[in-house]
Amino acid sequence: MASAATDRDDLRPEPHEAVAVALSGGVDSAVAALLLKGRGHRVVALHMSLAPDDPGQPSESVRILAERLGIPLHGVDLRHAFREQVIQPFLKVYRQGMTPNPCVLCNPRIKFLLLRRYALDLGVPWLATGHYARIAPPESGGRLRLLRGRDRAKDQSYFLFGLTQEQLSHAVFPVGALFKGEVRKIAASAGLAVSARSESQEICFIPDNDYRRFLEEHIGTDLLSSRGPVLDVEGRQVGEHDGIHRFTIGQRRGLGIPSSAPYYVVGLDPETNTVRVGRRKDLRRREFVVTDINWVGIPAPTGPLEALVQVRSRHQEAPAMLAPNTKQMRVRFHEPQTAITPGQAAVFYRGEKVLGGGMIHQVLS
Repeated sequence: MASAATDRDDLRPEPHEAVAVALSGGVDSAVAALLLKGRGHRVVALHMSLAPDDPGQPSESVRILAERLGIPLHGVDLRHAFREQVIQPFLKVYRQGMTPNPCVLCNPRIKFLLLRRYALDLGVPWLATGHYARIAPPESGGRLRLLRGRDRAKDQSYFLFGLTQEQLSHAVFPVGALFKGEVRKIAASAGLAVSARSESQEICFIPDNDYRRFLEEHIGTDLLSSRGPVLDVEGRQVGEHDGIHRFTIGQRRGLGIPSSAPYYVVGLDPETNTVRVGRRKDLRRREFVVTDINWVGIPAPTGPLEALVQVRSRHQEAPAMLAPNTKQMRVRFHEPQTAITPGQAAVFYRGEKVLGGGMIHQVLS
């Protein structure tokens, strides 16, 4: 259960300090609360209501979990803010023919801003979550370091690149130095029913994972749902689609194109309502533009920078050259990568350390 001595979560907060835990009802946040109690902290559970159809208060299962943990529970209704700050941008990006990642918006805008503000109103200065990531003391640059979780298979640092140094300075990731199997064992030994619960892979506000239905219900007539052409990389029409919102870069299934070799979606053009397809080799690209950049681990660079770049939550990071300017940055991989997707996040690393990240705006070549 012990983590490396350099992990800031083992050094701060002090045992007597109060810590709020974002208690989702899953095993990771439950064990985070359990570990903090074991370190001598006064722990308060905060449960967020986010999705439009949430009841606005903690469910019975969350209440039972908090009782089992022996910690007070507060329901925090953030549905309106979540709709404005996460769902609306999610819908907007889809209108632009991109594929958004709502979690990278939720963490800096909702969890570590509004939920932490609620904790502060309770007189609690620290906010803990069940993220598999770590925070380490500053190096020579004077910045706290956001590091990958020790369990690389569960690492969630990719989703946290948008945090500020101020937000990191009051964040705690108690399970970041543990492997998932260890977390489940801790929960089981404490008699927590969530120890064997399977993990959800869906977007939290689309529990059935039918994002096409969600888009059609929430965007309606503003959605580009009309039929349009499917073109191959040579510009030849090979089919028709019934709405570009139904497709994402790298998609193979559901294209309905008879062929001896599979086609993949390689591009979406909302201006012409066109889906572009190619073979698997056509998914490999090298250069793209990133906007909305946040430098969390280093000051904004003034010149070219070498980094490892990750373009999806499960993408294996690869070496690239970053060429920043005032508002955006070109990223060029040393070797082409598969399915670089506008709307997703590109996160920059040096070893295990998160340097920063931004949103993929355009793929160039």
